[in-house]
Amino acid sequence: MNIIFKKDTWQEIYYSLRNNKLRTFLTMIGVGWGMFLYVSLLGAAKGMENGFDKLFSGFATNSIFLWAQNTSIPYDGFPKGREVHLKIEDIDLLKRKIPEIDYISPQNSRGNFGNAGEQMSKNGKSATYTLNGDYPLGNKISEKKLIFGRYLNDADISQNKNVVVIGEEVYKNFFDSKKNENPLGKSINIKGIFFNVIGVFRVKKGGGMENDRTVFIPLSTFTKMYNNGNNVDFFAIVSKPNAEVNTVEEKVKQQLKSKNHVSPDDTNAFGTFNLGKEFKKLTGFLSGMQFLTIVVGALTILAGVIAISNILLITVKERTKEIGIRRALGAKPSEVRNQILLESVVITLSSGLLGFISGIFVLMILNAVTQNQDDFPFYNPTVNYGNVFAAMAVMVILGLIIGMIPAQRAVKIRPIEALRTE
Repeated sequence: MNIIFKKDTWQEIYYSLRNNKLRTFLTMIGVGWGMFLYVSLLGAAKGMENGFDKLFSGFATNSIFLWAQNTSIPYDGFPKGREVHLKIEDIDLLKRKIPEIDYISPQNSRGNFGNAGEQMSKNGKSATYTLNGDYPLGNKISEKKLIFGRYLNDADISQNKNVVVIGEEVYKNFFDSKKNENPLGKSINIKGIFFNVIGVFRVKKGGGMENDRTVFIPLSTFTKMYNNGNNVDFFAIVSKPNAEVNTVEEKVKQQLKSKNHVSPDDTNAFGTFNLGKEFKKLTGFLSGMQFLTIVVGALTILAGVIAISNILLITVKERTKEIGIRRALGAKPSEVRNQILLESVVITLSSGLLGFISGIFVLMILNAVTQNQDDFPFYNPTVNYGNVFAAMAVMVILGLIIGMIPAQRAVKIRPIEALRTE
C-alpha cells in the first residue's frame, strides 16, 4: 500500500483529526478506556495472584490437617460418643494404603485445640506460650523464616533431645533483642525442664499456621513430658502434586474409620481442614477474575471500535464534496478506500496505546502503594505483553473491518453527485 508512505496521506489524516478535535477525542475515549480496563484489571488480577503466592510461599498448599474427635453413630458394638485417637503407627498405615500421599507430619500441642498453653520462664521472667511437639517434616508444610539457628532435625527426634525453636515474641521476652543477643545454646525453662535454644523464627504477617508466640520441641520429647504414649493431636498430610486432594482426604478417613471401628457414615469422628480444596477455590476465583477482565475489556474495545466506525461515517458524509473532487481529479476508488481505512487504524491504534500507557501507570502506582504491606495479598501487578500485543492486533483488525463500512460508503460516492453537494 503505497498510500502509507505518502506524505500527503498523513497530512490529510492530521488535518481531518485536527479539524474535529472534540469529536476525535471522544471517539478515542471508547477504545482507550477498553484497553485501560484490559491492562489495569488484568494486571490487578495478576497482582492478587502474586500476592497470594507470596502469602503462601513456603507453605504446602496441597495439604490436609486431620484430627480425631468423638463418634456420633454407634457401630460394631461400640457406643455413640466414643473418643477416638490418632496414633503414630497410623502414619505407616496411611502411607502404605494410600500411594497418593507424599508425606505425613504428626504434631502434638499445648495451646491449640482449646487447651491451655505452657508456662515458660528464664531469669525470673515467665509467660505462657503455645508449645508444639513436631517433626522436621513440619517445617516443609509450614516453613519458618529463621533469624537465628536451625529447625528440628532427625537426631533431635531419635535422641529425645531437650532442644527448642522459639518464636520471635518469645525471644524478645526472654532475651535482649535490642542488643541482638544471640540466644543459641542458652536455655529456657519449660514445665520444669531446661531446653537449649537452637533456633528463632519469625512469622510473616498473614501467613503460616503459627504465630511468633509459639515454640517447637521434638515430638518424642513432648510425648515423654506429657506421657502421651503414641497418641497424636493431629496429622498434616501432604498429597503428591498430581493427586486429587479431596480424594486423598476421603481415603484417609475411610482407612482410619476402618482401623478404629467407626461407622463409614460417621462424619464427626475425624475432623479435617482441607487447605488444598480451599486454595483451589481461591485460584479458581482469581482465574475467573482474569477471564472476566478479558471479556469486559474486549467488549469495551469492540464498543469503542464501533463508535469509531460511526464517527467515520459522519466524517465521510461531511467530506463528500472533498472526496468528489479527488475522484474527479483521478483518484482511484482503492485510494479513497485506503485513506478511510488508514484513518480508522490510526485512531484505533492511538487510542489503544494511550489506554495501555494509562493502565501501566495505574499498575505502577498500585505496586508502589502496596509494596511494603505484607498483610495485604497484592504484589508485583504485571501484564503479559504477549496478551497486550495480541489485543492491539485484534484492535487493528477490528478497526480495519469496521472501517470498511465508511470506506465503502466513500467509494460509492459519484464525483458528479458529490460536486453538487452543498
